[in-house]
Amino acid sequence: MKKYILMCAGIGLAMAFTSCGSSDKAYRKAYEKAQAQAAQQQVQQPVQQTQVTETPVVTPVQTVPSTQTQVVDNRDNVQVRQERVTIVSGSGLLSYSVVVGSFSVMANAEGLQQRLKNAGYSAQIVKNEDRNMYRVVASTYNDKASAVQSRDQLRGSYPDAWLLFNAR
Repeated sequence: MKKYILMCAGIGLAMAFTSCGSSDKAYRKAYEKAQAQAAQQQVQQPVQQTQVTETPVVTPVQTVPSTQTQVVDNRDNVQVRQERVTIVSGSGLLSYSVVVGSFSVMANAEGLQQRLKNAGYSAQIVKNEDRNMYRVVASTYNDKASAVQSRDQLRGSYPDAWLLFNAR
């Protein structure tokens, strides 16, 4: 009984899918009708060929003196963090320092310090006791402008580099 029901359902589905298909004759008839309408419109519209000669309008060029704008880097707007730090390894900090890494494990900070020293920086390690973090300082300066310039150069290799202010 189940076989007959499944077979009848299959035959019914096959008939349903084959009877819904559109024929090529209907498409061809619609295409020919559209072609005939297009041909009729061309016959009804008279052909008008006129030569249009226009002279292009050109606006005269005016020379205007340019004013030069002086670009000034505003280094006063650079964000600087102030933290209480103690020197763990290094010669000492000046007022502004460029921090390139922060670690909770001293060995990781020492590894970055060694890489920076191999690259020619006088890297130092300082510790922030409040946060229990070791900061790796790549360079240190007395003025903010030099520190910002150094930070911008280091951001090519260390995109998270930031400035630390040492209040002494």
